[in-house]
Amino acid sequence: MNLTKKSGIIQGKHGKSISYDYQYNSDLDNNTLPTVIFVHGFKGYKDWGAFNLVAEYFAQRGCFFFKFNFSHNGTDPGHPNEFVDLEAFGNNNFSIERSDLGVVIDFVESLKGELPLETKSLSLIGHSRGGADVLMKALEDDRVKKLVTWASVLDVENFLSEELKAKLMKEQKIEIYNGRTNQYMPIYKQFMNDLLENSDIYNLKKRLKNLWQPLLICHGTSDEAVDYVNAEKINELAPNSELFLIDDAGHTFGAKEPWEESDLPKELALLLEKTYHFLVKS
Repeated sequence: MNLTKKSGIIQGKHGKSISYDYQYNSDLDNNTLPTVIFVHGFKGYKDWGAFNLVAEYFAQRGCFFFKFNFSHNGTDPGHPNEFVDLEAFGNNNFSIERSDLGVVIDFVESLKGELPLETKSLSLIGHSRGGADVLMKALEDDRVKKLVTWASVLDVENFLSEELKAKLMKEQKIEIYNGRTNQYMPIYKQFMNDLLENSDIYNLKKRLKNLWQPLLICHGTSDEAVDYVNAEKINELAPNSELFLIDDAGHTFGAKEPWEESDLPKELALLLEKTYHFLVKS
């Protein structure tokens, strides 16, 4: 099996670059590879943990798999796995992420003809906060035909606690501690301004009834960051959805950063099998 892999940079619309990579099985060069775009979450990036093994899993099974770093996730093209641009991180918001995802979809569509992919069955996978991003994008972009959420949040407007929101409005800035990197990562008041200015867009509790695409909702029952009640509520609201709970799985489905094993953690392997069959086989 020959996997073709490539990385590069796209210019975002908000002054920062979007790093990306993709891979596919070049033995299946038949212009019909289903396209899957992966969206990382808060304090995440495209190469976090076992995400490269995730990409290989889908590519080996005949998908064109594309993953990227949000332009304001705190990394930069020279340091795609490090939070070296905390100013960008502090100025990130859901509007920028939705814009970045639109740029990425446009770019992937532009590769058709040059690479053996087809976008008529374009699918999105979003992890954690990225799950909310793919839900919002699917509601506004008919190019998205299927989507999967992994450990997704539902209530975007309450992504921050009431205490943190009040502090942010009063002090213009809060800091979130990243225990893995030992960094205090800023969030500026603009994040709250974006939530308030776009409250109708971010109200997924009201909007999900209009989601027509097939949706697979995956969550671990031992998620320490986002309670799996979020998955149950999404399943209640979305009309064409399927709920898949993994007993005892945490927020990252057994993966950690760095992931130095050659095999997937068992929870993530189970998640990938279900996701693949939903996106490609169903």
